[in-house]
Amino acid sequence: MNRRNHRYADIIFDFGGVLIDWNPRYLYRKFFERDAASMERFLTEIGFTEWNLQQDTGRPFAEGVADLCERFPAYAGLIRAYDRRWEESIGGLIQPTVAILRRLKQAGFRLHGLSNWSVEKYELVRPKYEFFGWFDTILVSGEVKLIKPDARIYTVLLERIGRKPEECLFIDDSLVNIATADQLGFKTIHFQSPERLEEELRSLRIL
Repeated sequence: MNRRNHRYADIIFDFGGVLIDWNPRYLYRKFFERDAASMERFLTEIGFTEWNLQQDTGRPFAEGVADLCERFPAYAGLIRAYDRRWEESIGGLIQPTVAILRRLKQAGFRLHGLSNWSVEKYELVRPKYEFFGWFDTILVSGEVKLIKPDARIYTVLLERIGRKPEECLFIDDSLVNIATADQLGFKTIHFQSPERLEEELRSLRIL
């Protein structure tokens, strides 16, 4: 079978939590040692998740760090560490998913990446992981200053790849991102584990 003629010849992957194991706690555990409760209080107090999303929407890290340090001067060293040692927030690749990605590429599917990610940090790690080269198209949120689940970023990707939503399979670990893709007409898979992903791809006769 010519995979390019498959109903879902274009497959779109999220990166963080699907192909790459990213978590700021990998870095911050080194500062808080075994005091997980204090680490969580710190992340909550500075509003880390909301703040980090602003970099994903295109704000330069230097600007974001300066702003947060001004608001939380007692934590300035910890905040700056996230910028300077950002790569330590990556636990590694999710190898079984990368193996699935390789099989899809070898089978002839067109692969695309759609990820909420700072352009600065994406460009830092892209040369270090071979699998990025397997994608036909990669769109990171910081590039277009839009983040999932905003429907507009999905539309930008569709325009770039020249496809309609119903021609694409979208894979993401975030239910809110999946919900938007469903509303737009994508076929979706909520990523929960590599094993579950393989089962669902088999049910679609993709693997």
